[in-house]
Amino acid sequence: MHAITIEQPGGPEVLRWTEVPDPVPAQDEVLIEVVAAGVNRADALQRAGNYPPPEGALPYPGMEVSGRIKALGGGVHTWRVGQEVAALIGGGGYAEFVTAPAAQLLPVPKGVSTVDAAGLPEVAATVFSNVVDLARLRPGETLLVHGGGSGIGTFAVQLGKALGATVITTARASKHDRLVELGADRVIDYTQEDFSESVRADVILDIMGASYLGRNVKALNDGGRLIVIGLQGGRRAELDLGALLAKRGTVAATALRSRTPAQKAAILRGVREELWPLLEEGLIRPVIDTTIPMPQAADAHRLLESNEHFGKILLTT
Repeated sequence: MHAITIEQPGGPEVLRWTEVPDPVPAQDEVLIEVVAAGVNRADALQRAGNYPPPEGALPYPGMEVSGRIKALGGGVHTWRVGQEVAALIGGGGYAEFVTAPAAQLLPVPKGVSTVDAAGLPEVAATVFSNVVDLARLRPGETLLVHGGGSGIGTFAVQLGKALGATVITTARASKHDRLVELGADRVIDYTQEDFSESVRADVILDIMGASYLGRNVKALNDGGRLIVIGLQGGRRAELDLGALLAKRGTVAATALRSRTPAQKAAILRGVREELWPLLEEGLIRPVIDTTIPMPQAADAHRLLESNEHFGKILLTT
C-alpha cells in the first residue's frame, strides 16, 4: 500500500507518498480500507519532530479515519467486513489501509457521508471527554470556546448549544458569521478585544495554554472550570492561585492521544451513546473546510498552519 511518510522532521515538504508494507490486524483489531483521514495539529507536531506517536502505533501521521472494514482480527465479533466506520487511532491514518482497535470504532452516523465521518472521531472524543465528562457543562451555563473556527471549535460550539448552554467563542473576524450560523451567541475577535474584560463563563475550552492562562482565570464564573487542551500560546505561565481560590475555580489539562486504549474505548462509548444521536438528529454536523487528495498532504498541512480554514481539513484516497 501507499502511506504518507515523514522523510525527516521539518516543514510540510518532508511529507512523502511512499510504498510501505501492508498492515495486518492483530487480536481485537480490524483492518480498514481508508476513504478519508482527518488532519490535526498533532499531525503537524509529529511531522516537525515534536510529538512522537504512542508506542506500538504506526509511524505515519493520522489519528482519525473513515472507511470500510476489510478484515477482522481474532476476537472481533461486533463488527463485520464491509461495514462503514470511523476510527480513533494512535497513528497511521494517512494511508490506504490502517489497523484500529475494534473498541475504538464508531459507525458512520446516519445522514453523514463516509468521507465527512473522518472529521468526527478526534473532535467528538476531545469535546465529549472535556466539556461533557470532565467539565460537566449544564443547561443554562456559559461555555467559552477558544479557536471557534477550528475543527474542535466548530464541534464544541454546536454541542454547547445542543446541551442548552450560552456559547461564546473567539475567532478571527472572517469566521464570525459562520460561527453565528452554527449557534454561537457571541463571537469575539481576539485580535481586537480582550475577552476577559467582558466574558464570564462557567466552562472554558482553551487551546492556547500559557498566553491565555491569566485571562482565562479572570473570565471564570464562581465555580468555573478551565480545561486546557492545547499549547499554541506556550507551555509555561504564572498562575495567580489567589484569583483561582477566590472563584473556587478548577484548572485541568488533558490530552487524548496519550490515553490508554481502555480510556479511549470508554470515551468512545460515551460519544456513541450521547453524541451520535445528536448528529443523527441534525443538531450537530461535521464542518468540513476542504478535502485534499492524500498524496498532497503537504498542502493540507500548509492550510492547517495558516489558520485560514474553517472546520476540518480531510485527506481523501
